[in-house]
Amino acid sequence: MQDSLSFWQRIRIKRRISVMDDHTLTELWSFRISSLGLVILFTLLFVITLVGLSIAIVFTPVRNVLPGYNQNLRNQLMTQSERLDSLANTVELQRQYLSVIRDITAGEVSTDSVQPLDSLQLVFQEQLMQAKMEATEEFVEQYEQKEKDNMLLFDVQNVIPVATIFRPAHGVIVRQYAPQSGLYGVRIQTPDKENITAVLTGSIIYTNYELDNTYTVVMQHANYISTYRHIGVLTKQVGANLKAGETLGIVHSDGLLDFELWKEGQPINPEEVIAF
Repeated sequence: MQDSLSFWQRIRIKRRISVMDDHTLTELWSFRISSLGLVILFTLLFVITLVGLSIAIVFTPVRNVLPGYNQNLRNQLMTQSERLDSLANTVELQRQYLSVIRDITAGEVSTDSVQPLDSLQLVFQEQLMQAKMEATEEFVEQYEQKEKDNMLLFDVQNVIPVATIFRPAHGVIVRQYAPQSGLYGVRIQTPDKENITAVLTGSIIYTNYELDNTYTVVMQHANYISTYRHIGVLTKQVGANLKAGETLGIVHSDGLLDFELWKEGQPINPEEVIAF
């Protein structure tokens, strides 16, 4: 008879499921359910379990043990750790400040031990300059010897006319002359370890070691003054007489050189008199 029933009719036929005692064959409990009802029951249990797990993951700390969900917590912990370190540094600085104020108020700090900030900067600059000069002394000596050999082979004064103004270094101008903006020279982007040469025959009248670990050189020529800034290695000192085209230093590691040219106290555009 069941063979004549359709599929939907067969799955809706209820069947009795009983639980019996194996020894006495007594029926303990039973219930009737169809195949369709059994499928619906398991589907409902699956949906309830899935919803329960989703709620546990989203609204409870269980999500922190799952891969990917604890990234936000890690970022928060790192942010709080950075804030804690900053706060600790601030507290330590305040503690040291109060300690110094307390010692000064109590008269435990002598006046001679308090050194002005300008003096500290000068001492630091002197120490830094001395260390740099010692590190480059051997290189400069070797470079000087090489320059002397080159000058013996090629005498610039005898080959190039006196009126010729040399370019200070090979490279490309990346910032042009703009006196209206306070820029009285040009900035040249040079190759690595490019030589800086005197544009005219003259003598060095000023050198200075700057806070950015570079040198500034000023040269006096017949009726010109040339200024070279951002020098990495200085090979000549104040009072040195240089021929046109002779090396006075090497550019800084970033390859930038600032060059100014003045004539009779007035700045002039280097691009108008020098072929870069």
